[in-house]
Amino acid sequence: MLTTLWRQTATGLRVLIAFTILCGIIYPLVVYGVGHIPGLAANAEGSIIYDANGTPVGSSLIGVDPVPTDAAADPYFHARPSASSSGPLGPGDTTTSGGSNKSGFNQDLLDTINQRRELIAQREGVNPALVPPDAVTASASGLDPDISPAYAELQVARVARVTGLSQDEVRNLVSEASSGRILGFLGEPTVNVTELNLAVQGARH
Repeated sequence: MLTTLWRQTATGLRVLIAFTILCGIIYPLVVYGVGHIPGLAANAEGSIIYDANGTPVGSSLIGVDPVPTDAAADPYFHARPSASSSGPLGPGDTTTSGGSNKSGFNQDLLDTINQRRELIAQREGVNPALVPPDAVTASASGLDPDISPAYAELQVARVARVTGLSQDEVRNLVSEASSGRILGFLGEPTVNVTELNLAVQGARH
């Protein structure tokens, strides 16, 4: 009996040691190594964005809707609204991620969307009918850094006017912050607002 008990204990210890080495050492090292293959390292480290001085200023994966010092002279591109924001347009709370869970027939949601459309149209000086859908609907996470090319184009004239850049210069910055469809057919083209606003700031100086 003692021999059987010892044999079972020894087998259990060998399995424990083997899986500890496999799952606790080898597997994490393999994941770390794959994550730091050239081309993947930035994503593995959080897709950190650095300014011209090499200081980390944010992540390209997190959209932060900027608040202008003077609402009448707003030099920033704006991201999609967030369900976590206290007002209709934000800014959202970047420490909270989540949608509103309201259905498309919820009257409060419909009223908020209409309010956002009017406010954005007023800010950009355009007809409310020209405001694209992603400008007035919150993302599932509330932290989406990407907007549609249509929403970026809607903001070009205002950003150019406030920053003193030409509209062609601003459009070039939009183009540099843009991404096409994945593999050429998946998803929709997007513009990363976090990267774009940093580029606008750099172009102003």
